[in-house]
Amino acid sequence: MEHRLATEAEGYGILERYGIPVPQYRVAKDADAAVAAADAIGYPVVLKVISRQIVHKSDAGGVVLAVNDPAGVRAAFGRILAGARAFDPAAVVDGVMVEQQLKKGFEVIIGGKTDPTFGKVITVGAGGTLVEVLRDAGTRVLPVDRDEIRQMVRELRSYPLIRGFRSEPPLDKEALIAAIAAAARLFLEEETITEFDINPLVLYEQGACAVDARFFTRDAGGLATLPARQPLPENLLAIRSVAVVGASPEPGKVGYAVVRNLLPFPGPVYPVNPKHAEILGKKTYPSLAAIPDPVDAVVIAVPAQKVPAIIREAGGKGIPLAIILSSGFREAGAAGKSLEDELMAAARESGVRVMGPNCLGLMQPAKGINTTFDPVSARPGSIAFISQSGAIITTMVDWSLPEGIGFSMVISVGNQADLTIEDFARYAGADPATNAIILYIEQIRDGSRFLATMREVTSTKPVVAIKSGSSQKGQAAAVSHTGSLAGSHEVYMAAFRQAGVIAVGSMRDAFQTAELLSSEGYPKGIRAVVISNAGGFAVLSSDYAERHCIDLIEFPPGLLAELDAVMPPNWSRANPVDMVGDSGVERYARAFDVMIRHQDEWDIAIVIAVPSALSDPVRVANEIVRFSNNTQKMIVGCLIGGDSMKAPVRILRDAAIPNFPELEDAFRAIGTICRHRCGVDICECFGPGRRK
Repeated sequence: MEHRLATEAEGYGILERYGIPVPQYRVAKDADAAVAAADAIGYPVVLKVISRQIVHKSDAGGVVLAVNDPAGVRAAFGRILAGARAFDPAAVVDGVMVEQQLKKGFEVIIGGKTDPTFGKVITVGAGGTLVEVLRDAGTRVLPVDRDEIRQMVRELRSYPLIRGFRSEPPLDKEALIAAIAAAARLFLEEETITEFDINPLVLYEQGACAVDARFFTRDAGGLATLPARQPLPENLLAIRSVAVVGASPEPGKVGYAVVRNLLPFPGPVYPVNPKHAEILGKKTYPSLAAIPDPVDAVVIAVPAQKVPAIIREAGGKGIPLAIILSSGFREAGAAGKSLEDELMAAARESGVRVMGPNCLGLMQPAKGINTTFDPVSARPGSIAFISQSGAIITTMVDWSLPEGIGFSMVISVGNQADLTIEDFARYAGADPATNAIILYIEQIRDGSRFLATMREVTSTKPVVAIKSGSSQKGQAAAVSHTGSLAGSHEVYMAAFRQAGVIAVGSMRDAFQTAELLSSEGYPKGIRAVVISNAGGFAVLSSDYAERHCIDLIEFPPGLLAELDAVMPPNWSRANPVDMVGDSGVERYARAFDVMIRHQDEWDIAIVIAVPSALSDPVRVANEIVRFSNNTQKMIVGCLIGGDSMKAPVRILRDAAIPNFPELEDAFRAIGTICRHRCGVDICECFGPGRRK
């Protein structure tokens, strides 16, 4: 649908309707009218070209500032027309806008764009000519309330300039928030507006004023809505029996790997292959219809062209779930998309719900279910891993085994022709065996559904997400500053934040953060203490705490006095607690006892232990377990070393206490959780090492 640029005068009219202040202005068709307008407004004035074809007026010489008299107005008028003709001979110039020149202030951009996934979003940042250089901006998916707007403003790196910096007085933050709220309201209410920039909105000690505005519009009646999806039935994944269509006795085939992975499953497994009577010791059937008993799920691993017919057969058998491993559907091009459409038509007619196609399948380790062709099976645990990439799953499951990480479920969503990442996230959120959820996301199709689902899930379970595709080469140039600032990745990050999802930058971060949350849950606050038997790691702790915005508290006098009574004279007498290198398990125990008695004064404890001839790491690990059992706080182990730490780490893992063999990884994971918990950057809230 064709978009058009509103003139600046039209844009000012929109702003005025929503109560956003604009300068005095008039539109002039000739130089005489421009002089009359300037005389009425009062000098100095600004002259701007009015043309729908000229988006960036300054590039065309279409803006003249600080015009102080009638002669200057005439000269500026002529210069603007000549510049417009030279810049774009085809451009239609509708006149020149003459407006009041405002005094200098702090410049802010307020903009909006229509994202293809999440719909209308709003962006706020440092404005003016440096907007795309500084890229100091925050984005939110609409609608937003004033609390969310206030938080977005506080997140700006330039916020100290708004709050008041050194000798500079504070600016009118409430006027800024009111302008953002009004802009958000107009963007939602004005259906024909698809994108806009207010750049700059000039902010003063008292009040604010929009100096420049661009609105892109389209004809009414435009945005397509996605069809409603049926939710995942409550018991669909309560699988008691499985059929495998495409089962094979040949080790190199997908159908062989699936049957092999289902051998530990306690329920019936029915291989389906008309060429064989038995596969891997299981009686084999020529078709689904030939299976005499009920079947809860069918795993399909045959060429794509055969899948629609099998779905119809599954419907006739009353099988509620089809897990389609076969590829060659929408991901393969137009012909594949047509085949996927045929597949889904058959599924809807037959009453069969579809996982995939082109998926790896699912694992529920504690139930012995593994419908994938992964060469290894995950161990049981309390993390749900839901991924849009099968290759990511196979890699991370293989990595998880030596790391001792377990899963409540591992789900590959594939093409999401029917069941989606939202469906499985809601299922994991209701699963009592799941304590934390990891999402690997490449693309969300229905942003509104994703937001609604994740808000529901994160109200009871922590969700950690990694979004691929943060760098998009070859992306078309944005038509507005907002389009440049609020790219796809920025909008996803905003949506995650608004939905309560913790965004991380790597798979390692995702699993470390989720494992910490799975074992410890959210801390009740963000006050941290560090206890160490190594001075070097205590010093590094201070560095990492500052880097990752961990609030290392100052010890109150009572706690400090009790530590003095049990620590050697040369202990650090500060947080981190450096118990010095001759510390044995007894010193850890006494430090823990003090912290237990004063547990109302902290929320997170990081315990560092390194190999020492004077300290038995196994006994230290047991003391950490005792420490954890006697508090309701987040306890994080950092048992750092080699073979001597393997048994102690197992002790912590068996007690569901996370251990980080790399010290900074612990601080990074805790900092990620604390920033999410705090709602803003805790460096802004507290600063390193102190509470405000």
